[in-house]
Amino acid sequence: MSPTSTVRSSGDFLADRRYEYARGAFDERDFEAAADLAQQVLELAPGFAAAHAMLGRSLAELGTREEAVDALRRALSLDPEDALGVRLDLARLGALTPDEAITGGYVRALFDDYAPKFDRHLTRSLAYRGPALIADALRRACSRQIRDFRFGPTLDLGCGTGLMAQELAGLCSGIEGVDLSPRMLEKAERTKLYVALHEGELVAFLSGRGVGEADLVVAADVFVYMASLDAVFREAHRVLKPEGFFAFTVQAHEGEGYILGDDARYAHGEPYLRQLADSVGFTPVVFERVSTREDRGVPVPGFLLVLQRSTADRF
Repeated sequence: MSPTSTVRSSGDFLADRRYEYARGAFDERDFEAAADLAQQVLELAPGFAAAHAMLGRSLAELGTREEAVDALRRALSLDPEDALGVRLDLARLGALTPDEAITGGYVRALFDDYAPKFDRHLTRSLAYRGPALIADALRRACSRQIRDFRFGPTLDLGCGTGLMAQELAGLCSGIEGVDLSPRMLEKAERTKLYVALHEGELVAFLSGRGVGEADLVVAADVFVYMASLDAVFREAHRVLKPEGFFAFTVQAHEGEGYILGDDARYAHGEPYLRQLADSVGFTPVVFERVSTREDRGVPVPGFLLVLQRSTADRF
């Protein structure tokens, strides 16, 4: 899945055609040919960000680091929102910190491109089951805390096409969703399960909500695109009512802190998650190892958490 398929034309028919040849060569791992073709494209269209990115990625594969970094930085200067995702390449080359690798612009482009095939690809190709696992964990958390398996106002972070809302249908007094991708939100709207949908970044969305207004905050496989989770934990705690739940999944990292994996997703460590929950004022009700999806038929390790906001006032 790559946002490069959404890149605008260079405006030159011959340059566009050669760029497609370069993409084909890159996909066939003929990186020397890809680099040469990308150079030809740039002779015709020097301001075409996608060709600079292609050149940089090809040079990186050929082991020419400095030239690769130069080409990728040129691509980023032409596409500062980074729909092409070159920050990931720069981070892999050590030219950016891992925390800087993924931006909202990249995620928006990624999922705008992915939206038409999102549900089918997730459930059929990746055996995705994140929302179902979260719903089951919430049922068990309610049982442990001796409360009804029903919720008041609910906030769905990174709601995508509405898969989480489908699992919670009939269990919440109302669900609001937020997502960076307008095309994903269009599909979520068609479910008719949300009282409101918002386009934007999830921490900013939470920051604009009232204190103690939500009974449940959920995030199914969203935090794989976020490095530090400190801000979202603080804001989720602030918007939750006392004893409200914060339920989410992450990819697992067997160590401290978090890392940027080879799959261009962040993975978080158990010590980091536990320490952060405790410092903010959350109590773990469910904290277990799960796999929400597969990668080439192999389960991807992760964690599933249901945290409860303490009754003590820490606003």
